[in-house]
Amino acid sequence: MSLIAWGQLQYVLAAVLLLIGLYGMLVRTNLVRKLMAMNVMQVAVIVFFISLAVRAGGTPPIEVAHPSAGSDVLYANPLPHALMLTAIVVSVSTTGVALALLIRIHRRFDTLDEADLLDRLRE
Repeated sequence: MSLIAWGQLQYVLAAVLLLIGLYGMLVRTNLVRKLMAMNVMQVAVIVFFISLAVRAGGTPPIEVAHPSAGSDVLYANPLPHALMLTAIVVSVSTTGVALALLIRIHRRFDTLDEADLLDRLRE
């Protein structure tokens, strides 16, 4: 028997992506790499919430169940998917604004290294 059940693999993937993103945010000093790490963390959160919304054997809620099926029909919840589409739009918007700010910072200070920028701002 494997350490991780195949049904739980998506949660392990989300946790690994979150840890990779956290490592990049804490260790890297280049602001572009920090932005990339932030995007990896956002993808981890999206993968996690999409994984929570999936139900085995669930039908889309737009299908009309056969009357003989009774009331015990298992439906997939569409709300997390809609919220994650919104999260993707917010992520792309955040990345675009952050890249624009990084371009302005690079043009003004000629560096994107966090330590160099902090030293210049303290002067």
